[in-house]
Amino acid sequence: MDLYYSPYSATTGAILILGKALGLQFNKIVVNLAAGEHLRPGFLKLNPQHTIPTLVDNGFSLWESRAILTYLIEKYARNDSLYPKDPKKRALVNQRLYFDLGTLFKALADYYYPLFYKKPLDPELFKKVEEALNFLDTFLDGNQYVAGDSLTVADIVILSTISSFKAFGLDIGKYNNIVKWYENGTKVAPGWNEVEKVLADLKTFVQSLK
Repeated sequence: MDLYYSPYSATTGAILILGKALGLQFNKIVVNLAAGEHLRPGFLKLNPQHTIPTLVDNGFSLWESRAILTYLIEKYARNDSLYPKDPKKRALVNQRLYFDLGTLFKALADYYYPLFYKKPLDPELFKKVEEALNFLDTFLDGNQYVAGDSLTVADIVILSTISSFKAFGLDIGKYNNIVKWYENGTKVAPGWNEVEKVLADLKTFVQSLK
């Protein structure tokens, strides 16, 4: 299957981790956003919203990383450990996924992404970063994983987001629960070395903007 992505995308890492966990092979295709490759007719035919990452699985095109992740699990996973079928367990995983989408990742994008356009960081938006991280730290109080007692897709997604915060230079040291969870997560998440390659590219790119 084809995975259209940017090496600077904060959400690419989650898909690479899941791919390793499920034993999937991706044909990785880099989309150069700066060159406008996402706006070319061929890509727009796959994804009218022209966003990345975009997955094409045997002619089926899908975008929005969290939708991609849950699709891959439901189609290819041998069991439901990463995305439980029990309604309450799944509801908690979904809540964390939506928290990442609407709060944690949003705070990262709102605060840091202006760097890509050579714009200054807004201190007011950093308050939202701190608020989101405090929420996550609270979720993790007394818990080894973000949703339940084992690794789920919610951990994979939020690991990717936190790793991106770190790539942008944020020190998470004061969030003790996040630090412990992150250290464990990087050990138990399959294919973390793939994510480190993405992070290295993102770090290099961020440094070039400063």
